[in-house]
Amino acid sequence: MDMKVALDTLWVLVAGMLVFFMNLGFGLVESGFCRAKNTVNIISKNFIVFAVSTIAFFAIGWGLMFGDGNGFLGLKGLFFLGGADNSPAVGDAYSGVYSAMSWTGVPLLAKFFFQLVFAGTAATIVSGAVAERIKYISFIVFSFLLVAFVYPVTGHWIWGGGWLSKLGFWDFAGSTAVHSVGAWAALAGVLVLGPRIGKYAKDGSVRPIPGHNMTSAMTGALVLWLGWFGFNPGSTMAADPNAISHIVVTTNLAAAAGALAATAVAWALLGKPDIGMTINGALAGLVGITAGCAFVSPGSSLVIGAIAGGLVVLGVQFFDKLKIDDPVGALAVHGIGGIFGTLAVGLFAQDKIAPGTTGNGLFFGGGFSLLAKQAIGVAAVGATVFTVSLVLWLLIKAALGVRVSEEEELEGLDVGEHGNRAYPDFVQTETVA
Repeated sequence: MDMKVALDTLWVLVAGMLVFFMNLGFGLVESGFCRAKNTVNIISKNFIVFAVSTIAFFAIGWGLMFGDGNGFLGLKGLFFLGGADNSPAVGDAYSGVYSAMSWTGVPLLAKFFFQLVFAGTAATIVSGAVAERIKYISFIVFSFLLVAFVYPVTGHWIWGGGWLSKLGFWDFAGSTAVHSVGAWAALAGVLVLGPRIGKYAKDGSVRPIPGHNMTSAMTGALVLWLGWFGFNPGSTMAADPNAISHIVVTTNLAAAAGALAATAVAWALLGKPDIGMTINGALAGLVGITAGCAFVSPGSSLVIGAIAGGLVVLGVQFFDKLKIDDPVGALAVHGIGGIFGTLAVGLFAQDKIAPGTTGNGLFFGGGFSLLAKQAIGVAAVGATVFTVSLVLWLLIKAALGVRVSEEEELEGLDVGEHGNRAYPDFVQTETVA
């Protein structure tokens, strides 16, 4: 094994570990944005979801996503049966059935691990949107089905050599492939679940349900920001100095612009610089730049991040007006941010940045061609994931139920679902005289 393969492998694995670490970030953000009485439930979901995702992706999802097949589905390589790919780092350990991944020379299992942490991220996105009222077992079942069947099929279209990649659709690190998939699946779940008790008054007004720990939420957001430095530049799947340096800078600039824009828009609309909006603005900037981080200039990344940050504030208000209850703003961050970020490739891409890939976007003389292809991808993935997820949620509802009882929701899911409390010392108890 030569030095290049060794360095590439080290980079891919470290980047994958950073993305894995994002599970902590999601857990801290989601629990902080929700009420204390549901903290154990939320951190339990964020912990177990990666275990569920690992088994689902290893057994089924990886083969469906990257196995050789047709334009819609991978048909080979489930359970790693039949082999891996023809990359020189692997040698003859596996025969080649994952040709969509042959462009990178790192070992098969390094490729698998990096793609696994992405799959886990998609499932984790769902957790926040359905928080504070979903049955634990129902979330586990849906997460398995999402990572085993839904995420890898649309992922095959984009990254597995499927029809969208052949069309000329570009999503470098997953604004659509990961983030929008999680958001569309979450939206279907939220609609089946309905809003939390007391969120919307009879007159239609919105009743704020503040989160219990903004320190946790801020800490989690910084963990996610850090994790994105693996998420986006790691998608090079090689230690290319120029590429990963460029991507780190565009990623960071978009996050910064998103945080500032969301703060400004929230300040203007709400009268106060809301920390929750600042946090979600940074995350929206990160989601927004994920598709185009390797294809746009640093200056364009500032614009993309700022627009995504502003959109997240409007998005949270939009979903509330529709009485779609999302306790953490995941639909606005990952849904609206993912859609905009994917379309932004069609607007801001420059051929000179990554020659031979996207070509120029609309704002750099490329016309509407790339933007149209990006829009087709957004629509196709959104319609498919939402429809299939809605069916799965309804089947789970019929088989297991999806929502806890009213009594359990009012008391908190920590006690009802887990027989535990995150902060037992803070609970006032009656004493017998």
